[in-house]
Amino acid sequence: MLFRKLWQFIFILPLVLGLTLAALIGLAAILIYPTLPSLEALTDYRPKVPLRVYSADGHLIGEFGEERRAFINIENVPASLKQAILAAEDERFYEHGGVDSIGIMRAMLSNINAGSFKEGASTITMQVARNFFLSSEKTATRKFSEALLAIKIEHSLSKDQILELYINQIYLGQRAYGFAAAAQVYYGKPLEKCSVAEVAMLAGLPKAPSRYNPFANPKRAESRQRYVLNRMVTLNFINDEVYKQAISEPSKVRKTRQLHELSADYVAEIARQAMYDRYQDAIYSSGMRVYTTILKANQEAANKAVVDGILDYDRRHGFRGPEKLLNIGTINLDDPESVGAALDEFDEFNGLIPAVVTAIDAKSVNVHTKTGKQLSITGDGLTLIRKSLAEKDPKKRNVVPGAVVRVYQNGENWRIAQLPQVESALIAMDPQNGAIRALVGGFNFNRNKFNHVTQAWRQPGSSFKPFIYSAALEKGFTPATMVEDEPVYLSPEETGSGRSWEPKNFDRTYEGPIKLRTALTKSKNMVSIRILQAIGVDYARDYITRFGFSAKDHPPYLAMALGAGSVTPWHLANGYAVFANGGYQIQPYIISKIVDSKGKMIEQAKPAVAGKGATRVIDGRNAFLMTSMMQDVVRIGTAARANKLGRYDLAGKTGTTNDQFDAWFAGYNPNQVAVVWMGYDKPKSLGYNETGGRAALPVWIDYMATALKGLPDNPNTPPAGIASIKIDPLTGMRVDETRGGMYEYFYHEFPPPEEEVLPDAEFSPFPGYSSGTPGSDAKKGQESIFDQLF
Repeated sequence: MLFRKLWQFIFILPLVLGLTLAALIGLAAILIYPTLPSLEALTDYRPKVPLRVYSADGHLIGEFGEERRAFINIENVPASLKQAILAAEDERFYEHGGVDSIGIMRAMLSNINAGSFKEGASTITMQVARNFFLSSEKTATRKFSEALLAIKIEHSLSKDQILELYINQIYLGQRAYGFAAAAQVYYGKPLEKCSVAEVAMLAGLPKAPSRYNPFANPKRAESRQRYVLNRMVTLNFINDEVYKQAISEPSKVRKTRQLHELSADYVAEIARQAMYDRYQDAIYSSGMRVYTTILKANQEAANKAVVDGILDYDRRHGFRGPEKLLNIGTINLDDPESVGAALDEFDEFNGLIPAVVTAIDAKSVNVHTKTGKQLSITGDGLTLIRKSLAEKDPKKRNVVPGAVVRVYQNGENWRIAQLPQVESALIAMDPQNGAIRALVGGFNFNRNKFNHVTQAWRQPGSSFKPFIYSAALEKGFTPATMVEDEPVYLSPEETGSGRSWEPKNFDRTYEGPIKLRTALTKSKNMVSIRILQAIGVDYARDYITRFGFSAKDHPPYLAMALGAGSVTPWHLANGYAVFANGGYQIQPYIISKIVDSKGKMIEQAKPAVAGKGATRVIDGRNAFLMTSMMQDVVRIGTAARANKLGRYDLAGKTGTTNDQFDAWFAGYNPNQVAVVWMGYDKPKSLGYNETGGRAALPVWIDYMATALKGLPDNPNTPPAGIASIKIDPLTGMRVDETRGGMYEYFYHEFPPPEEEVLPDAEFSPFPGYSSGTPGSDAKKGQESIFDQLF
C-alpha cells in the first residue's frame, strides 16, 4: 500500500508541478501580453539610412550618419543569403510560430552535455523582437517577454516580412546594420554579387559581430564561415561541389576599410556641409542621396597626379629623417608580431605604408611593413634615402635599423618615401557650365581636413597676369604692342612703406622693348607692371570683377600686376573659365541633384551655360586673343613641357610668388579648366627653382593626360571682328604683305601702327602720383602689400 502511494506521488508530483508551472506561465502571459509594445515600428519600418554622396556617374564617395544602412526588399535578397541565414540562425524559421520548442529542447540537451550555457535557442523572430524593442540582457523576464513578443509578431507579419526586417536591421559590425550595408563594408559590392562563400561569412556575423569580424579576426571569421557552409550542406541548401568550391575560394575581404568606391573626401565634405545648411540634422538619418558633378576617371586622375607631384617634390628635396626611432633593445626586429605591434600607432595615407627598417647595407634596405610584408628595397626605390646610405659616418646616418619610414608600390617595385609636409591642391571644371569634374583639397583628408581648393587664400603670382593683360586689350593694347622690359625702382617715399621696392624678372634678364605676346609667354614682371600703370589700377581692379574676383582681395597698387592679391584655386579656376568659354561668367557648382530615400527628386541644378543663359562679361575677341597668347605660354614659354601631351588646344599660365612660397599652374582648353597649387600651410619657400613650371605644371599635365584622353583638338577659331595682319616681329609695326614678317591677331578697330608709336606718358609708380609723391588713396594699406613682396 505504501509502495503504491509512493509511486503515485512520484508520478503525480511532476504532473502537478508541470500544471502549476504552466498555470503560472499562462497567468504571466495574460498579464504581460497586453503590455507588450505596439508593432508600429515593424509595420511602418523606417530605418535610419545615412546621407550618401555619389559622383555624377554613380560611384559612392561618402556617407554620413551614425549607422551604415542600405535597405533591400526581400524579393531582391539572393536565395543563397536566405539559406545561409537559416542555416546559421534558425533552420525551422518557416515552420515554428515565433518560438521553436524543438530548438529549445535541443539547446537544453546540448548545454547539459557541455556542462555550461553555450547554445541559445533564439529564433529569427525573437531576434527581431529583441533588436527593435528589448535590451540584450540575459534574464528570465526579458527572455519571456521576447518569446511573447515573437509570438505577437508572428500573428501580425508574414514570414517574409519578418525575414526582411531581420536582414535589414541586424547589426553586423563596423557600424553596418543589415546585410546590404555589410556586403559593401566587407566586400565592397552589392549583395547580389556576393558568392556563396561570401554570404556564408556574412551570415556568420550576427552571433558575435566583433568576435567574427573578418577585418579584426580573420581566422575566427573563417572558422565561423566553415560552420555555416557545413550547416548549408547538412540542410541540403548546397551540394558537395558548391561546398568544396566555397571552402577553397580565397578570401576577398577588402584590403582596406575605406568603404567608398571613389576617394573624394574633400568633395564629400563640401556636399555634407551644403546639405546640413539646407536640412540640418535630418540629413544623417533620412537616406537622402546627393549626386555631385565629379567624374570617377577625372577624380582618380587628380588623386594620383597630386600625390605623385608631392612625392616627386619630396624626392627632389631629400629625406628629412624617420618618423620615429624604435628602441631595438625592447623590440625584436626578427619577430613580426613585435614589429607589427610597434607600428599600430602609425596610419596609412594614400598608399604610403608605415614600415620599420630591419637591416641595411650599401645597396639595399630591408623593411617590415604594417601590412605584414617583408621587403628588400633596392635600386631606384632608395632614391630618397641614398644620401643617408652614402654617409660614411654612421653617427650621421638617419636610416638605421628601427627607423620608421614609409614605403609605397610603384608598378612592380617598392620605394621608400616619407609623409610629406608640403601640400598641393587641384580643381578641374567644365568651363561651359561650371560643373566641377575633379577636386583634391590636399594630400589626405584624414590627415589634414583643410580644403586648399576652397579655403586657402594665397597670392596667385604670375598666374594672375592674364587678367591684367585682358584689361589692357580693352584699353587699346594689342598682342603686338611694344612695352619696355627694363627694371623698375620705387623709392621708400614712393612706396610709403619705409622701404624701397625694386621688383625683378624671375630670370633677372631684361630685353628692352618687347611685344605683349612675348612678355606673357616669358612672364616678364616689368612689362606687367608697366601695363598696369598705363591702364590704371582702379580700372584694372574694377575689370577683374568680371572674372568673379572681389576688388577688396586685390588692393589698388602696382603689385597687383605680379599677383600680390589673394585668391583660392576655386576662384582662379572660375576666372580662367571665362577665357576658356569665350567670355562668359559661369558659376562653379558641385551638387547636380538631391533625391530622397525612395529616389524622388528633391533638387536639381540648372546651371547657366556659356552662350545659353550665362552672362557675357568680356568681348569674345578678348577671350580669343588671351587664349592665343596663353597657347604660346604652353607651346614655347614657361609651360612648354606641356607639349608632351601632344595637343594644340591647350593654353595656360604659370605662377610663382616671391621666394617660391607658392607654385601655380592654371590651364585649359574649351572642355576643361584645371588649376594646380603647391605650397606649405605655414608659408615658406618651396626651395630654389621650385616654380609653377616645375612644381605645379607636372601635376596639371598628369591630370590632363587622362581628362582629355580621346577628345579631339579643339582649335581656337577667330571670332568676327578679329583681323590677322602681318607685322615686323621686332617692332610690332604693320608691314607690307610682300615683306617678311609674321601674322598677328588684332581687334579690327585696333590695328598695328604703320610706324612706331610709343606711349608718351611718364612712368609713375601708381596712378595719381606726380613728381614721386603718393596720393592718399595710393598710400592707404600700402605697407602690408609691399612687405609681402620683399
